[in-house]
Amino acid sequence: MPLPRVLRDKKKTLSTIIRRRPAADGLAVPVEEPEEYLHHGWTRRVVGYVAILMMVNVMVDSVLASPTFVLPQLGEAFHTNQFAWIGSSAMLAGAMWAPLLGKSADINGKRKVLVITLLVAGTGGLVCLIAPNIVVFVLGRLLQGAAVAALFLTVALIRDICAPKFAMVVTGFVTSGSAVFGIVTPFILEPALDAFGWRVVFVISAAFACLAAFLVRLVIPESRKTAPGTVDVKGALVLGLGLAGVLVYISLGQVFGWLSPIPLLVLVAGVGGLTYWYRVLSRKPQPIIDIRGISKALALGLLVVVMGTGAYQSMLQLFSMLIEVSPGEGLGYGIAAPAALGLMFGIPSLGILLGGLVAGSVSARVGPVWSLAAGVLFGLLATFLMFVAGAGSLPLAVVSSFMLSLTAGSMVTSGFNLASTLAPPERQGTVSSMVMVMVAIGSVTMNFIGSAVLGATRTMHDGEWVNSSFGVHGYIAVAGLVFALATIPAFFLVRRMRHVTTSAPVSQI
Repeated sequence: MPLPRVLRDKKKTLSTIIRRRPAADGLAVPVEEPEEYLHHGWTRRVVGYVAILMMVNVMVDSVLASPTFVLPQLGEAFHTNQFAWIGSSAMLAGAMWAPLLGKSADINGKRKVLVITLLVAGTGGLVCLIAPNIVVFVLGRLLQGAAVAALFLTVALIRDICAPKFAMVVTGFVTSGSAVFGIVTPFILEPALDAFGWRVVFVISAAFACLAAFLVRLVIPESRKTAPGTVDVKGALVLGLGLAGVLVYISLGQVFGWLSPIPLLVLVAGVGGLTYWYRVLSRKPQPIIDIRGISKALALGLLVVVMGTGAYQSMLQLFSMLIEVSPGEGLGYGIAAPAALGLMFGIPSLGILLGGLVAGSVSARVGPVWSLAAGVLFGLLATFLMFVAGAGSLPLAVVSSFMLSLTAGSMVTSGFNLASTLAPPERQGTVSSMVMVMVAIGSVTMNFIGSAVLGATRTMHDGEWVNSSFGVHGYIAVAGLVFALATIPAFFLVRRMRHVTTSAPVSQI
């Protein structure tokens, strides 16, 4: 019997909203057509949104990078040489904050959570500003670590504002555009530090956070799609503290001793927390992250991100060491020169921008898996160049650094774009937070491995213990090996998603 006219009209209407599209595993899944309110191209309003979200990420860069300019002054102010606490505490806190903020954003709205995140980071900057001792200072850095989550929230907001294809291009601008400010930051900070001292770094960071929070609340629209449910605060705290415990051990075990009581206690607590979360809390009806529901494609993508970004960050740490050694010292490495600092860290900032923009464009045309895989191959080529000729040659080191910066921009943008294709709009925050956790884990772990290689191969030179040429080249080889290993999951990811391009199929995560 034919359907009544009303039911036929409803069926026709639904067919214009939902259509079937093959997913990466060959199964047909429903794909929502782009809503009318989403932007499909550049307008004045979109440019304004992008400018504000780029400002947010400039603030993130100020939280992570700016304190490294004043490490000697901080050590003198707090009478400590434990710079690892200063350098890694914010990134470690970011890994701890990410799952809680990602889930909260999906349920309560991404703009609202981003504003709260920025205010917390600004408060952390003020705590660092007035800190009387290292303990209070580290507490401030932990609060500032919330800013790390702001990066993935800006990406999640882009998906709420722009249509999927256009969102991939915009993501490249938002994630890498802040790198331009890295070129001028040293020139701005140097006279400010001379005039006001180390505290000006945290004044600038707190001011940026407050200004960004105001503009986000005033201009950026709130998420139209949210996920039902509640936030498992207990699960978020246990997962975050478990991650932080393991990463703190990896980061600081070399300083205090791997078998010392305090690092071992931190490790046991971290592993115990992660085990309890996996065995008990992740089985709850609404876990903070549904780890058992992660698709194979997303798992492969996260594996590529954790290895690729970790290898890049470790090479960045090595460059900061190489510019302190002159080739004339005869150690077999070293690129110290009057322009070394600007060349190694200024010009590559353009590479991060270029890598992000190209990756966004490529993702929109042929899919993010291709730009992610290309980033891995480019990183492998750059480390090979550094290994064979660049450890003692400034020009080749600059070329290698620029290529690695292209890798960094490409991998971060492609990682977020891949996550956006594998999650519905109402779960963008949760999935993007996974990418941020992988970035933090990769950075901390690979920096530790590199430091361990250098520490085990130090040699005596003119009465002082210094890094050996064997250790430096071994360091580069380890980074290259990790890039090479990352090509394996990248290969399987490309095979699995080679037919998925700009129309993002929704898969289970």
